Amino acid sequence: MKAAYISRYGNIDGVQLDERSQPPLTADAVLVKVHAASINPLDLKVLEGELKAILPVKFPFILGNDFAGTVVEVGSNVTQFKAGDEVYAKTDLNGAFAEYTVVEQSSLALKPQNISMELAASLPLVALTAWQALVEMAKVQAGQKVLIHAGSGGVGSIAIQLAKHLGATIATTTSGKNTRWVRELGADIIIDYKTTDFEQELKEYDVVLDTQGGKTLDKSLNVLKRGGRLISLVGPPDQATTDAFNLNRFLKCVIPLLSWSIRRKAKKRGVTYSFLFMQPNGQQLSQISHLVETGKIKPVVDTEYDFSKIKEALHYVNTGRTKGKVVLKISE
Repeated sequence: MKAAYISRYGNIDGVQLDERSQPPLTADAVLVKVHAASINPLDLKVLEGELKAILPVKFPFILGNDFAGTVVEVGSNVTQFKAGDEVYAKTDLNGAFAEYTVVEQSSLALKPQNISMELAASLPLVALTAWQALVEMAKVQAGQKVLIHAGSGGVGSIAIQLAKHLGATIATTTSGKNTRWVRELGADIIIDYKTTDFEQELKEYDVVLDTQGGKTLDKSLNVLKRGGRLISLVGPPDQATTDAFNLNRFLKCVIPLLSWSIRRKAKKRGVTYSFLFMQPNGQQLSQISHLVETGKIKPVVDTEYDFSKIKEALHYVNTGRTKGKVVLKISE
């Protein structure tokens, strides 16, 4: 099968597109013919080796974190899916940038019936991230105030729609050219980060979803009310991160220290800081499928590329200027 992989950590130029062996099927897994996959900033972090302490890979390593496709074969213990089912998922066993991939049935869901494979492939990672942040961790309720940074990005564009469905009042940061667009997604208050300091404009928020880190992370503490929650996708990891991975004793001790400063600042303000590293979850994806089919969430795709143009697509994502997701068309 054709696959995009790396033989060592490096940069985009080191990505190879060539023939690889089809992944073996295990008893609890499903073999899927991949029709489309989407590119995430996470893919760039993986190929550069930024996450090797918590997510070491075995080379050669096939890249890609989410996809949509058709079930070809199921393992002996699989009861939820059958050959011919149209599915989508966040990967767990093998990469998505390949003509075939294998995924645990617990991570898989039937794709929304009302959208294409390309649109479905854009959803799993960003939609699960938004769900796990806003529904699972923050437990957002109707009437609460939520700040979502980078509302025009992959996660932000879905998180705005989910928060609106949950009944929240939503503020977001974006560039001025995206104001009308993020308002159509559901944002109530829009801060142009190029001209306005969100810290001076927003107060007494219940939840902040941080996708920026750095100074934005620190300043986000100041817009929260007491009892509020700051959830970051890019800030320093906390104790929960070490519990989610099979790390050695040294890393389990060291990694929580990285977030000591931000956790201390949060405690002084009477708020909570959490780091979120999204996990595959087929049951949550099924609920997301329902929201898509009922029109509550609409996938947001910036550009589609043929598989042969993967390096061009990766470079575009690396600019940080995408409006929604970038999708690879793997096969018909």
